Order: sequence, then C-alpha cells, then structure tokens
Amino acid sequence: MMFGRRKAMNLPAPHEALPGRAATMPVPERHFVLGTPLVGPFPAGCEVAYFGLGCFWGAEKRFWNTPGVYTTAVGYAGGITPNPTYHEVCTGMTGHNEVVMVVFDTAKTDFGSLLKVFWESHDPTQGMRQGNDLGTQYRSGVYCTSEAQAQHAQASLERYQSALAGAGYGPITTEVLAAPAFYYAEEYHQQYLAKNPDGYCGLGGTGVRCSN
Repeated sequence: MMFGRRKAMNLPAPHEALPGRAATMPVPERHFVLGTPLVGPFPAGCEVAYFGLGCFWGAEKRFWNTPGVYTTAVGYAGGITPNPTYHEVCTGMTGHNEVVMVVFDTAKTDFGSLLKVFWESHDPTQGMRQGNDLGTQYRSGVYCTSEAQAQHAQASLERYQSALAGAGYGPITTEVLAAPAFYYAEEYHQQYLAKNPDGYCGLGGTGVRCSN
C-alpha cells in the first residue's frame, strides 16, 4: 500500500488540510469474516479502541483473529479532513492515520491483551513509517475511549519501552490519545486480506515480547 504516498513526513497545519465532505462513507452491514455488524451500537459489555500500526489491511487481520474481539473495521483517525477518501489520506494532506477499530467483549478478553497484539505486531519506534510504508498515515498510535484505557496504554508503553531498550531499540514514537473522530474507510478496504488472501501485508514486529 505504498502508491500515492506523500514524500513529506510532517502533519499538515489546519489551513493546509484538504476540505473533505459532509457525506459519510458507506460500509458493509456485516463483517466479512466474523459476521458481526461494522457499525454500532454494539452489545452491552463491549468496549471500543482504535489502533494505528502501519498498513491497516494486515493490522485488521491481526485483531479479527484475536479471541474476544467482537468486530473490527478499518478507517481513518487523528487528522483534520472530515470524511476523507483513501487517496486523500495518501496525499498526506488530511493528517489522518490508518487505524483499526476494535470492538471487544470484556467478558472474553481485556484491553491489555489487545495492547499485547498491538505492540508485538509492529515496530513502534519508526515515527512516520512502518517498514517500507512511508508517511504520516503509517504512524503508531493508540486511541482510547476511556481514561482507564489511556492509563493502561501509557503504562504498557513504558513497560514495552524498557523491553525494547534492552533489545537495542530506540524511543517509542507511539501517540497515546483520546479517541478522535473515526471515519470508516471504503468498502474494499474492509477485511481486505480475507477477500484478497494474497494481498499486500507490510506488518512486522520487532520480535520483542510484551507483558500486557
């Protein structure tokens, strides 16, 4: 997913961002793999969190295969432009990150287990890139829907930083933020690797284990 990328590695200022639109992106009613709804409201006992860890095709697959996850969807968050398209995000002029919305059943898993998947599935020290994917849309981020999630994520970051430093890695560049507006990506991006098993996946971890 490297085509159309912007060479600049800095987020745009608000006056530079593309204008976007009011219309929301139509998405499938059901998850292609799990059969669950992509759009809420979600069942009682579920929580939502958002993760950015590079190309969202492979990232989403990691999470829909995680026990206790109710549904997943890919989209854009952390930017300025309302309801951006994929090609607009690729220009670097919306400020958005490629993220996975993860809805999980708290009776079957917990946020710490999702953080473990997140940390171990990418290299969070690379700044505005992930492997060969370059640009602001590939930055590492955890976008939290509660203060408890934010505190857990920050504590987990500090623990994982110690583990990474012991393995010779530099500082973590992951942003831990309250969840901003989430805009669903186009239908063809949703569960992409289930529909295209031989599709591109640039996901790769450091090999350093995370204690959740």
